Amino acid sequence: MAAPTVNRQILLAETPKGKLDQSHFRLIEGSVPVAGEGELLVRTRLVSLDAANRAWMQGATYRSAVEADSVMAGGAIAEVVESKAPGFAPGDLIFADTGWQDYAAIPARSATKMPKLDPMSHLLSVYGIAGLTAYFGLLRAGRLKDGETVAVSAAAGSVGSIVGQIARIKGCHVIGIAGGKEKCDWLVRELGFNQAIDYKAGPIFKTLKAAAPHGIDVYFDNVGGDIFEACLFNMNLHGRIACCGAVSQYDGAPSPHGPRGVPGMIVVKRLSLQGFIVNDYDDEREKALTDLESWVASGQLKVQEDILDGLENTPKALIGLLAGENRGKRMVRVA
Repeated sequence: MAAPTVNRQILLAETPKGKLDQSHFRLIEGSVPVAGEGELLVRTRLVSLDAANRAWMQGATYRSAVEADSVMAGGAIAEVVESKAPGFAPGDLIFADTGWQDYAAIPARSATKMPKLDPMSHLLSVYGIAGLTAYFGLLRAGRLKDGETVAVSAAAGSVGSIVGQIARIKGCHVIGIAGGKEKCDWLVRELGFNQAIDYKAGPIFKTLKAAAPHGIDVYFDNVGGDIFEACLFNMNLHGRIACCGAVSQYDGAPSPHGPRGVPGMIVVKRLSLQGFIVNDYDDEREKALTDLESWVASGQLKVQEDILDGLENTPKALIGLLAGENRGKRMVRVA
């Protein structure tokens, strides 16, 4: 096979001031990069789409901001084409921030070697950042105890759908919060949530109180804003809130705000709020993967994926994710 000569790249053409749309991106063609000493030349196979992609455009977070006229950042499963670093060989699969492009030259130290399994997409969903975020956020940051009442927002998304299932496996009463009747029905019928609340159907506070008359012990927050506030005021004494994301604030929200009454409510109810990212728990990764694999093999944990094809469709896929189009983990198959 002839060596590749063209590398398609999707750039962030300009920093969005309001809602993200396709005009904020530009597809270009360039030459395939050359791997230097200590680097890998990799071919992108599957690009992960995450709400955090939008947050990176707003400024530095746990990583540097994505600047205008640069390749859009994003994690991906990629295949090693050429290795100039020990421990990697052509054909190996890795996870790394390759960016939205066909090929990338990356430092080997930034790549995590991945096993080969079928389907490969599970490396981005249940055995990737989505599954590990759900596992550590619920069990470590949320300090879940068997039999508790758990609420999770963005419950039909990549992380939330796994959070709810893990809570159910642990014998908890699970309340999912999602947008639309169809998603809510799916959460109960297919994933085994005890209840699901459609936040689009009206004010959520009273609905949530009726769903959890004895209060919420653990809230897994993916959205921030009004839903965070409603859950906060329904928390039990010594409740725990795992803060994973704030997607309601990312994409041009007209008047983004945090929940009101936070200090007093935290004191009165003696609540614990913990923000986290998945890398905080790297030393427990193998144990988490063992548990996740066991639950999938036994049928207790169902894997839902939403895969689009074509690098050129990556901007559209992210915009759709921010609008809540997806069910489960959204990704783009590049090759």
